[in-house]
Amino acid sequence: MSEKFIRAEEVAEVMEISVPYAYKIIRKLNQELSDKGYITVTGRVNREYFNERVYTVKAPEKKEGED
Repeated sequence: MSEKFIRAEEVAEVMEISVPYAYKIIRKLNQELSDKGYITVTGRVNREYFNERVYTVKAPEKKEGED
């Protein structure tokens, strides 16, 4: 089950940031999840959601008639 969540130390290592800043990012991501109705765990964030928010870059949506 430990693979389901990512902790601040790993967030800090992956993003090359300080651990206190990693906690700040985790709080932000957990707040987003909480606003969507999900249950969150303090100091940890769902690994899948973390990867989605950090690594996924959405291409701008094309408007009708654009190539």
